Amino acid sequence: MALEERARSCLLRHRHRLEQDIKAPYLMDHMISDDVLTMEEEERILVKPNRKDQAAALLELLLRKDNRAYISFYNALVKEAYDDLANLLHGDLPQTSCNQQLNGSTDCFSSYVQTVLSEGGVPQRPVVFVSRPELVNRVREKLYRLQKEAGWVTIFGMAGSGKSVLAAEAVRHHGLIEECFPGGIHWLSIGKLDKPDLLGKIQSLCFRLEQSLDSQSLHRPPNSLDEAKERLRFLVLRKYPRSLLILDDIWDSMVLKAFDIQCRVLLTTRNRSLTDSVSGAKYEVEVESGLDEKKGLEILALYTNTKPQGLPEEARSIVKECKGSPLVVSLIGALLKEKPNRWQYYLSQLRQKKFKRIRKSSSYDYDALDQAMSASIEVLPEEHRELYRDLTVLEKDVKIPAKVLSVLWDLEPEEVEDILEEFANKSLLFVDNHNKPYLYYLHDLQLDFLVEQNRTQLESLHSKVVHQYQEHYRDGPPTSGDEECLYWIRFLTYHMAKANMAQELHSLLFSLDWVKTKAQIMGPAHLISDYMEHGPVLDKENSEVCSHFQEFLSLNGHQLEQRPFPDVVQLALSQPQTSEVYRQALVQAQDRASRGGLYFDWLNKGSIESLSRLVIHPHQGSIYSACFSHDGTKIASCGASKTLKVLKSTTGEKLTEIQAHDDEVLCCAFSPDDRLLATCSSDRKVKVWNLERAMLLRVFEEEHEEQVNHCRFTNTTRRLLLATCSNDRFMNAKLWNLNKPSSQNTMFGHFEPVNHCCFSPDDTYVSTSSNDGTVKLFEVSSANEWKTINVKGMFAESDEEVFVKCSTWTADSNRIICAARNAALVFDVKTSEMLFEIKTNRLSTVQYCHACPTTNLLAIAYSNYAVELWDLESNKKMADCSGHLSWVHCVEFSPDGSQLLSCSDDQTIRLWETKKVHTSSAVCLKRDSDVLFNAEEIIVSAADNCNRLQVREGRTGSVLFQSEEMSSRIRCTCMCRQPPAVAFGQEDGTVQLLEVPSGKFLATLRGHTKTVLHCKFSQDGQTLITSSEDTTIRVWKWQTEECKVLQGHKEQVRNFSLLSDSPADTRLLSWSYDGTAKMWDVESGEKLRDIEAHRGAILSCHVSPDGCLFATTSADMTAKLWHCESWQCANTLSGHQDCVRSCRFTWDSRRIATGDDNGEIRLWNVKDGTLLSIYSRDGKDAMDSLHGGWVTDLHFSLDNSLLVSTGGYIKWWDVEKGEALQTFYPTGTALKRIHVSPDFSTFVTIDNIGILYILKRVDCSRVQ
Repeated sequence: MALEERARSCLLRHRHRLEQDIKAPYLMDHMISDDVLTMEEEERILVKPNRKDQAAALLELLLRKDNRAYISFYNALVKEAYDDLANLLHGDLPQTSCNQQLNGSTDCFSSYVQTVLSEGGVPQRPVVFVSRPELVNRVREKLYRLQKEAGWVTIFGMAGSGKSVLAAEAVRHHGLIEECFPGGIHWLSIGKLDKPDLLGKIQSLCFRLEQSLDSQSLHRPPNSLDEAKERLRFLVLRKYPRSLLILDDIWDSMVLKAFDIQCRVLLTTRNRSLTDSVSGAKYEVEVESGLDEKKGLEILALYTNTKPQGLPEEARSIVKECKGSPLVVSLIGALLKEKPNRWQYYLSQLRQKKFKRIRKSSSYDYDALDQAMSASIEVLPEEHRELYRDLTVLEKDVKIPAKVLSVLWDLEPEEVEDILEEFANKSLLFVDNHNKPYLYYLHDLQLDFLVEQNRTQLESLHSKVVHQYQEHYRDGPPTSGDEECLYWIRFLTYHMAKANMAQELHSLLFSLDWVKTKAQIMGPAHLISDYMEHGPVLDKENSEVCSHFQEFLSLNGHQLEQRPFPDVVQLALSQPQTSEVYRQALVQAQDRASRGGLYFDWLNKGSIESLSRLVIHPHQGSIYSACFSHDGTKIASCGASKTLKVLKSTTGEKLTEIQAHDDEVLCCAFSPDDRLLATCSSDRKVKVWNLERAMLLRVFEEEHEEQVNHCRFTNTTRRLLLATCSNDRFMNAKLWNLNKPSSQNTMFGHFEPVNHCCFSPDDTYVSTSSNDGTVKLFEVSSANEWKTINVKGMFAESDEEVFVKCSTWTADSNRIICAARNAALVFDVKTSEMLFEIKTNRLSTVQYCHACPTTNLLAIAYSNYAVELWDLESNKKMADCSGHLSWVHCVEFSPDGSQLLSCSDDQTIRLWETKKVHTSSAVCLKRDSDVLFNAEEIIVSAADNCNRLQVREGRTGSVLFQSEEMSSRIRCTCMCRQPPAVAFGQEDGTVQLLEVPSGKFLATLRGHTKTVLHCKFSQDGQTLITSSEDTTIRVWKWQTEECKVLQGHKEQVRNFSLLSDSPADTRLLSWSYDGTAKMWDVESGEKLRDIEAHRGAILSCHVSPDGCLFATTSADMTAKLWHCESWQCANTLSGHQDCVRSCRFTWDSRRIATGDDNGEIRLWNVKDGTLLSIYSRDGKDAMDSLHGGWVTDLHFSLDNSLLVSTGGYIKWWDVEKGEALQTFYPTGTALKRIHVSPDFSTFVTIDNIGILYILKRVDCSRVQ
């Protein structure tokens, strides 16, 4: 059959518009499914060179097809959201046979249909009608099954879900009536009624059916239900064969039994199980409670006489808050029809769940819903009514497993499932059967009804939940991680707060055991939210305790997200001594220590100061960009994981996660109203997302041909634009209007990659920062270049390239700060002159800078992991924000200037409170250090970040001695007990000795020609031994400056060690990057032994305590054992998969431990070289080595039962079992070595950001 003429004319009339807009491949998928297009025809269209030609070919083919193809094409347009194009074709849809249209969305609606439905009492379409074609077609498909046999089709769903409208719409179909129900359609509204009322309903129906026959067929009304049933059976089977009875709103199976007469019935109900009581074929169609967003918007558009695309943004939010309920959406639509300017008002009412206030504003029959709910509950058995009332305590949008209610109701899970099935069958509850076990939930309207009905009992209902939980879990909270466990761990605090159980809530929230349980199962963000949300319920006197726990979680949350899960008590021991968290941790640590547990107290933590407020670990992999929303409540972040995440700025809780790009996401930015987020990527695409719906709105993928480095929106919505910049050679900076498919303007001028772009605060200009060494300012209105700032010219003394990383504007738009090399340069915008330069003597580069929008502060991020705050007025540094463990890529102030965020390669985002900034007094120490343990005294010497030598009392952090700032960098230090002296070596080759604590100059030793790497006093303190990059070792009688030079190594000396502490033993072992180990006599300077031990550099050596053997480890991934006397190789230890960096013999010399750069530790038998065990099998996470870094140092306890190792963190091991007993996570990482007291109770180290750690093993008898 050829295409109808008016359909053909319609296609020809709108051909140009269709060719411009449609994407043929998307539409053809649907048309192939409808069997109106073949695969061969699709192939012929797809070979066309571009989208427009493909569209033209599809339309040309369509003109040669029939009516079915036209309808399929129309339906495909609807499904692919080409609503405007579908509307163009709708008026000329052909009148084809209805069974051809069954899968379509078009109705066969004729005067014949109208007559049949009118005679049968079928209601007309409501004034505001929105089609639901998928549901309608499902009902029709079931009705077609009644064509050859009697049976029942049940449409079930909760009140207000549109069942009645759906039933009426399903039979509004010519082919269905003609083929299946030529005897007519007969509608009967039932509702909740008793037997006399039911008899009256059937009498009325019989009268209507008889009246349509000749007058002689009229009989007296039947007097009983039985008589009525028989009369109806006669009429339906004899006079109206193959007719359809529609029973609307059935409540009771008693009603259905009256119609169990072997006829065809369509019924609507809230109770899906009603047809269990009748005979015949049975089919079901479930009506879900919510319309999709598109249909909800369509209803609002019809009520307000607006096109869906013309609705305000609040419309989507209203549909979302209504959960798509047709009843509530229609209610709001009716209100807006009368008061069209109240979109925001009704949205706020919905968000606050003020349904009562809304219904009072409306003449809409909203009470029907309440009546329906009441009636549904009343038909339940009395004991089940009480159980249903218990559901009042559920949170909105929360699904629960049956096991939770099993605890609440104290029933067996199987019995609970049967009860819940009854509730679901009566549409009093919804079942999510996509999960195993099934999850159950209430619609918001059902929950609102329950809350209104039980408002005076809410507190007692929540108390019941808590008491039942406490009774069931007397031995401790569930830890299984299943759905039941997740519910209790997440919502127990909610129930306690609602029950006003302040004491129970206090005991739970302020317990480290609960912190451990909840953090391990759900992560730290939910815990932080608990302290913020339930603070008002807790007594005011607990506010300080609350802040202690909140601070602990904020700063350690990233640790609590790693696996294996850390020891919470050990983490808590790092809290200030005044903290309730620390007090609880110490009590628990002492208790566990009495039972053999291993815990360590950080003695000098009081000297550490941090501005960091919150640490978040949102991504696996580097984080390249993070930014605040304009209201300050959210943070967006992106990076190497290719994802975009949105987090709460107060807790770090994840709100949204989007798989954003096919490659690394380099930047993200909020629009000024926070509704949109833009991202750009190495995949050369720019994307714009609707934040509320996590939906992609726009993709700009055809104009940037290289990676897109940065994106920024304008600061106001007055004229919303997006700026992007890329690595393109020429067209590398663009402005986009989101309403246009291509860029609005390209800003020409840079001929090298552009790294950064941003708008001036007033949106007049956009600045671009480029690898060509300039910052250009463009007029936003015209995209013309206004001026160029020559940043490269400020580095005239150097011939090296100058890459400008970024630029930032001051709040008044008068100054612009540019980041290049190791400096931030401040320019006057009007004159382009440099006002001053912020330059440190760091070797690292400035990665990013951002000016505070409300103060004179400037934040600067460096490649050496540091963040600094500077005052732009005084040009003075205000604070060091230390804590990141790798390159910092981005810094940004919050809109009110109260906070600063930074993100880094270390996979964390840190938030800092700028109100706490102070002139930095924190001193960072270098990792090359020495320690003396004198009874209870711990003396530490190390260089600081100002290149001064410091000698400190470790416990208190007090400085015993501090040298003046040295001109040459200090690289090593060592101390001597007698005489009390300290020595340090420098990069210029000199060695200096000072008296402690007076600081009196004792000697300057010159002789080395390159950096002095190591120094060590002899046991008697009279001799000082030093090694250097100049390949020599020098032995100094430092008081006379007499010196012996030990020469022989070809590369720098890695380190050296005296073979014993005996003054009589003058032998010295040295090892080098040249792969050799040598033995020397320090008295004579003679070389005693020389051996080429390894093919690679020797990285460590250790002499066995019995003096018989020494071990060497190497970059060649092996360790070797050597006889001290014969220098013969005793054993080669092979098996490491990376450089073997450290080794240590046990004190009995029978075993040796080796550590490598992959974080693995191996324990070997010294006698035969066999491998005994491998430690560090459990990794920190997939992105990390097994020990958080290289294993740099190893020490055994005197009884050889314990081993301590350093890497990214410190671990203590059970030597026999090979199990980790405890882990201490420093603030920084990359620990070089650890100093251990003789009794193995005190441990001293310094991390890569300069923090000193004095760790003391917790004794069960210790009292602080």
